Amino acid sequence: MNNSTTSTKRRGCFRNGCLALFIIPLLLVAGLFWGLRSSRSLPDRFVLILPLSGGLDEIRNESASLPFMPSKGPISLQEALFVLNHAATDERVSEVLLDLGGVHTTPAKITEVRDAVEKVRKKKKRVTAFLRSGEDSDYLLAASCDSIIVERGGYLLLDGLKAESLFYTTPLGKIGVQVQAAQWKTYKSGIEPFVRTGASKEYFEQINALLDEVYDDYLGYVSTRRNISRTAFEAMINNEALVSAQKAKTLGLIDGISSFWELQRALTRKVTGKDLTSDNDAFVSASEYRSAVVWPQKSTTDEAVAVITVSGTIVRSAGELSEGIDVETLKNALDAALENKKVKALVVRIDSPGGDALASADMLQMLDSAAVKKPLVVSMSGVAASGGYMTALAGKTIFVQPLTITGSIGVYALKPNISGLAEKIGLGRDVVTRGRYADADTPFKPLEGEAYNKFVAASGEVYDDFVSKVAVSRKMSELQADSVAGGRVWTGSRALKAGLVDRTGGLFDALHAAQLLAKMDMTKKPKIMLYPVQKSWYESLLQGNNASFSEKVVLALKKQLLHELVPQRQYSSMAAFYEMLLSSGQLHILAVMPEEVMIN
Repeated sequence: MNNSTTSTKRRGCFRNGCLALFIIPLLLVAGLFWGLRSSRSLPDRFVLILPLSGGLDEIRNESASLPFMPSKGPISLQEALFVLNHAATDERVSEVLLDLGGVHTTPAKITEVRDAVEKVRKKKKRVTAFLRSGEDSDYLLAASCDSIIVERGGYLLLDGLKAESLFYTTPLGKIGVQVQAAQWKTYKSGIEPFVRTGASKEYFEQINALLDEVYDDYLGYVSTRRNISRTAFEAMINNEALVSAQKAKTLGLIDGISSFWELQRALTRKVTGKDLTSDNDAFVSASEYRSAVVWPQKSTTDEAVAVITVSGTIVRSAGELSEGIDVETLKNALDAALENKKVKALVVRIDSPGGDALASADMLQMLDSAAVKKPLVVSMSGVAASGGYMTALAGKTIFVQPLTITGSIGVYALKPNISGLAEKIGLGRDVVTRGRYADADTPFKPLEGEAYNKFVAASGEVYDDFVSKVAVSRKMSELQADSVAGGRVWTGSRALKAGLVDRTGGLFDALHAAQLLAKMDMTKKPKIMLYPVQKSWYESLLQGNNASFSEKVVLALKKQLLHELVPQRQYSSMAAFYEMLLSSGQLHILAVMPEEVMIN
């Protein structure tokens, strides 16, 4: 009896938080260990290694990493830009080495990184690219460097660009599932995978225009940087495609072939005049460098500019593992920036294909209100389309990269009908209702008659409201706004001609413009405040909701494992909404870009 009571008490103690007595000291010791490791002083002269891979997410979720399980995920785009900005004027940085390993991202992000590399080179610092077997995206980025080295035994896969779409209408029909759609307007092709068996002429018109512009930039930039004729480089893509390292050197595509260890030895001797040893390490990683400098920028004044990032799919409320941006997160970020008296101006950095139409409208309303209180400038990253473009309308000035994907001003609504599936599996259904339309929005039957008309009209009203917002913000008539809307997707350079944006430029151009609008002292560097504030691992564990400590530990571990084991695609927005559509069975009105344009 006594043993049973003791056992019960032990289990109760474990459930009620005694576990914290063991975990907290462990986390504190581990955090101290990693903090000491990352705070080592930098050498007087060193080579800065910047590893770039994956989708170059706009920002990285810092709270996903526990101190005893550090994240091995790739650095974010903003981290890369701020690291290169520091390195350009840091006399300790002798050279920069880009370690490129499978960059699969949007054309505009590659352009912004290569612009940052060129600024480093203008400061008389040599930049070398190391390719472990590069594809078109890696090579396009590497072309911005002074020299390109391919790993011994590696190759280049330069096979050009492609766009691919999948259509689900037929396979869904075979299992008894159909989808009803309302489209505003013809260029808003996000409905096509569910209602067509092939792409429309409007889709082909848009995707061909996008690929033409990206391909033209690719051929022009590489041929200029590598001193190869445009015709000759295009012939290599069409006739060679897969090129060995040795042949790539013969063709003038690269400058050298080396293992990473050989390259380390050569650069160490060049920088220090000594051979590479354990005590003579001339290399500093980007993460070490970030920990040792004032982040994200060393300021010479107390005045600050807030960078508020809208990244990922726009949703009304985010789940615990969500990677998108929800209304509450943006509200909290704006409140913090507006309440901080040192913040004199706002830069809203957008990297989003859009999402929920009503959530996007809510975000625009909040940003419009913020713009009344402090000058607000928008900086578009890889994608700022549909609902992402809607949020940009609050900007006094909108900056865009020439190859940013933007526009896509339109909406569509989707509703599944699983009546065929229910019949196939023998699922019976009886319904008792009060109200004419009480059972209209059900997945067990299609919308018909007046219910269908209301379905179409609802999405049309959202579209009209979207166009009206564009007309007011961009000082157009509604007819003019509609002529550049209709779901059309634009590159940044074409959006500029269409009057949808104001200037070409990157994040630092937007920061400069924000300083000017706020009438700040342009001879001084302002503080840069990054929002939403990324909570550290211990802040995430000790603050927040009413979950128990052990539940927060489990959530942190889930996030860590998600990042380590399931790398996130840059834009899974459509997939996320397709899953939501089929699982909920409800009507959804979306303002999402229908295409994903990546360089592989």
